Amino acid sequence: MSKFELKLPRMGESVAEATLTSWLKEVGDTIEMDEAVFEIATDKVDSEVPSEVDGVLVEKLFNVDDVVKVGETVAIIEVEGDMDDSSDSGNVEEETVEVPSEVVEDIAQTVESAKVTAASTKLGQGSTDRFYSPLVKNIAKQEGISLSELDTIEGTGMEGRVTKSDILAFVDSRNSPVTEPLAPKVEKPQPQVVQSIPEPKVEKQVQVQVAAASGGEVMEMSRMGKLIAKHMIESVSTSAHVQSFIEVDVTNIVNWRNKIKDAFYASEGEKLTFTPIFMEAVAKALKKYPMMNISVEGESVIKKKNINIGMAAALPDGNLIVPVIKNADQLNLVGMTKVVNDLADRSRKNQLKPDEVQGGTYTVTNVGTFGSVFGTPIINQPQVGILALGAIRKIPAVIETSEGDFIGVRSKMYLSHSYDHRVVNGALGSMFAKAVADYLEAWDVNREI
Repeated sequence: MSKFELKLPRMGESVAEATLTSWLKEVGDTIEMDEAVFEIATDKVDSEVPSEVDGVLVEKLFNVDDVVKVGETVAIIEVEGDMDDSSDSGNVEEETVEVPSEVVEDIAQTVESAKVTAASTKLGQGSTDRFYSPLVKNIAKQEGISLSELDTIEGTGMEGRVTKSDILAFVDSRNSPVTEPLAPKVEKPQPQVVQSIPEPKVEKQVQVQVAAASGGEVMEMSRMGKLIAKHMIESVSTSAHVQSFIEVDVTNIVNWRNKIKDAFYASEGEKLTFTPIFMEAVAKALKKYPMMNISVEGESVIKKKNINIGMAAALPDGNLIVPVIKNADQLNLVGMTKVVNDLADRSRKNQLKPDEVQGGTYTVTNVGTFGSVFGTPIINQPQVGILALGAIRKIPAVIETSEGDFIGVRSKMYLSHSYDHRVVNGALGSMFAKAVADYLEAWDVNREI
C-alpha cells in the first residue's frame, strides 16, 4: 500500500488560490479515478476537483472555507501497490567527513540562533504551536488580531482548530460595545455619553422589529452574490458610465432565421438562436472600432489584440456568470453557434472552467430574454463597454420606398450601449453601436450556412 497526495490543480493563468467549499467524500470512502473528491470556488467560478487515482481517502488536510493555494496537498488517498518513491535511501551509502571542531561549534551556534529567530517569527502558529488555516490568518490580518489573541479563541473545528465562524464570532464580540461598564455612566449626569452609545443598538432593534412585523425573512447572500455585488459597486465607482441607445430593424434576420433554423438543426445538430448572430455583429464592430476593445489599468490604456466577447448568462439560482467567447472574430456563424450553445449549457450546469470566464475584452448581455426593451448595464471591469440586447417586438413603422412612404409591421429591437466616458467619448460609443445596427439591418436574406 502507498499514499497519493491529491493537490489543488492549476485552474487558470490568473488563479493562484481557491476556497474549499465542500467535501464530497469522507475519510474511509472508496474513490475511483476521475471521481470528484471536493469542491472549490474562485472569484470567477465554482468547480469540482477529481481524484487522479483509485483508492481510499485516509486524510483531509483542509476544512471547509479554508483557502488553498494552487499546488498544495488537499487530501491523502491510499492506493494499492507501491508508487515510485525517489526518496528511497536504503541503497545510499553515507560518507564520513571530518570537520574541524571550531567549524562545528560555529555551525551549531548559527543553527541555534536561527531556531530562536524562526520560533519568534513563525506564521500560522501562536505561542502554543496551534495551527491556523490560511482563511483564518487572512481574516486575522484584516481585523488586526494578534497571534496571542488567536490563541485565546476556542476552536470548534477538527482537533480544536479555529474555523471561519469562530474568528468572525470573536471579531463581532470584540467590536460590540461592552454593556457592563456603561451602568455607572448612565447614572452620572453625562447626557452626551448616554446619547452616543445606544444609537447602533436602536438601529438594529428597529430593523429586526420591521422584519418581524412584516413577516419578512432575513437571508444571507450567497458567495457568488456577494462577489457580484462587490464587482458591481466597484465598477460604478470606477467608470464614468454613459449610455447610447439605437433602434434596429431586424425583420430580415427574423425572417431568415425562421426559414433556415430547421435545416440548420438537421445539418449541424444545434439550435440557431439570435445570440450567435448578434455576437457576430459585435465582433465585426469591434474589429472596425478597436478602441472599444481596450481596458483601463490605472492611468494606462491597454489595447487588446484578441477579440474575446463575454456572454452574460443567467443561472438557475438567480445569479449571473459571464463565459467568454475567445477569438470571436475568427468564428463563422456555425462555429459561433456551437460555442454559444456550449457555454450557455455548461453555465447552467455549473460546469465551466475558470479559464472560460476570464480574458474577456467586451461584454454582451441579452436583457430581451426577460422581456426588457432596453437597459443600462454595468461595465464588466476592466473593460470599457457592454452592449444590452433588447427584446425583439413587432411594431408599426414607416417604410421608405421609391414610390413613397407607407406604414408596415416590422420586427425591431433596441441596442443599449454603456461605455466608460473616461476613455470612450460619445462619438466613438455611438458609432460603435451604429456599426452593430448597420450590420444587422443589412443582413442578407439569401445567406447560406
